[in-house]
Amino acid sequence: MIAYLERFVPDNDTDPIPQEDGGDRRHDSHSPVLPDSLGLHGSSVDSGKAAAVFASRDFGGMASVQPLALICPTGPEDIARTVRAASASTHLTVAARGNGHSINGQAMAHMGLVIDMRCLDPDLFELAPGGPHGPPSVVVSGGALWEDVLTRCLEHGLSPRSFTDYLGLTVGGTLSNAGVSGQAFRYGPQTSNVTELEVITGKGTVSLCSEDENSDLFFGALGGLGQFGIITKARILLQPAPDMVRWIRLVYTDFSEFTRDAEWLITRPDGNSFSYVEGFVFVNSDDPANGWPTVPLRPDHPFEQERLPPTAGSVLYCLELALNYRRHDLPSAVNSVVEGLTGGLRFVEGLEFHANVDYSEFLLRVKRVEQHAKATGIWEAPHPWLNLFVSKSSIADFDRTVFKGILREGIGGPMLVYPMLRNRWDSRTSVVLPDSGEIFYIVALLRFSQPYPDGPPAEMQVAQNREIVHACNKKGFDYKLYLPHYKCQEDWKRHFGDKWAKFVDRKNRFDPMAVLAPGHKIFSRSLGLGSKIIAVEEDQCGLL
Repeated sequence: MIAYLERFVPDNDTDPIPQEDGGDRRHDSHSPVLPDSLGLHGSSVDSGKAAAVFASRDFGGMASVQPLALICPTGPEDIARTVRAASASTHLTVAARGNGHSINGQAMAHMGLVIDMRCLDPDLFELAPGGPHGPPSVVVSGGALWEDVLTRCLEHGLSPRSFTDYLGLTVGGTLSNAGVSGQAFRYGPQTSNVTELEVITGKGTVSLCSEDENSDLFFGALGGLGQFGIITKARILLQPAPDMVRWIRLVYTDFSEFTRDAEWLITRPDGNSFSYVEGFVFVNSDDPANGWPTVPLRPDHPFEQERLPPTAGSVLYCLELALNYRRHDLPSAVNSVVEGLTGGLRFVEGLEFHANVDYSEFLLRVKRVEQHAKATGIWEAPHPWLNLFVSKSSIADFDRTVFKGILREGIGGPMLVYPMLRNRWDSRTSVVLPDSGEIFYIVALLRFSQPYPDGPPAEMQVAQNREIVHACNKKGFDYKLYLPHYKCQEDWKRHFGDKWAKFVDRKNRFDPMAVLAPGHKIFSRSLGLGSKIIAVEEDQCGLL
């Protein structure tokens, strides 16, 4: 059925939704309106208050802008029609919303159209078994959750090669950023493990692209923050799935020894290291949210703090490792591999934690955190997260300045830090990395605090993020924001550096009206006056 859309102009007494700038923007006679009909085949278009509230929120909980309507598409062509209709208007923009895990309103569109990508082709699963010409792969919807992709792949004894820590994210969402976890040192980010995309450009065209076909759109969309197109399908590389994981945590008091061991593990020859290498910082105290209790993997194996040397400082470090294996592998063989890799590491003797878990249980480990956070109200609280890539040359100074200084009391959630290899990332994508060195670190500050007044005000945590970024700039650290958010184009230019000209060129070619992904605030909506220069909204420069 073709959905006929009445013009949507709410009454002036409609309840306002809090805005990102703190003001309330009620509709007026100059507000954008929906076209009389988008000609969507069976798609639903919801311009009611409940849909508006849903589409005006994200996981960050720090920004809220009111959309014109929420669209639930039945297929890629409906998305293409929506984009074409927006492009033909003078002001409408389009934002693709996956599972709403953006932090600063990146998946929102003020008085624009928000597309609920979870509605798109939920049953799409085209498996290619692989063979002499390549590994197995699967085509899935851009709106599919990685958790569901994993579950269906495991039914065939297969698994994606690269993940994020949390799998309640959509395929298109993570590919539009990078998608990293502890497997990235071996396989690269998720953007390095996709061979083909279907993308709806800002012109409303449906394009199949790969390294060999429409390659500029392919590499532009990967890590492109949704600026060049909406990813509606992706072919993901797979590999045989293991059955079990040996999960290990090792405690360090010295940051240089922690990084030396982590770097040694990720630079081992392929197949001669762990399957997963991550790490995190924690506070040297019994604080249940920031300290020793966050380390053990089993309740029957507590943290014995008396094993810490008297020279231990206020913050400690944990190297987190995983070794995949088959259920029929002999325990002695698994132990031998683990001992061979950990025998020369410099962790604190006696502060090592092991657990054997199912492969799916390991990959879904953050789901338990989600369930607890939802039960306690933390999931709905603001999440002023900050993610950075920091070069090896700057990471020791970053530790002294940030972990041992600004964040020495913790953040009420994980402070991840672990190394990755530049050669596992494709430089042709839109992702930007620190300028120098083969090894760089991801730093992820994942605050999980109770809502104020039980927890700290979100404004205080945002101010702490600004302090960290200011310190990085002042001290000249070689770093880039991951999942970036800036308020003006000058900051975006600095972020992209040498890639900025290419980024703007791709925008002009694939989304010349600047219809897509307005929440990033990189480009302003063009009125179609023929200008090739796309300007951002005037605003005060600065993070968040």
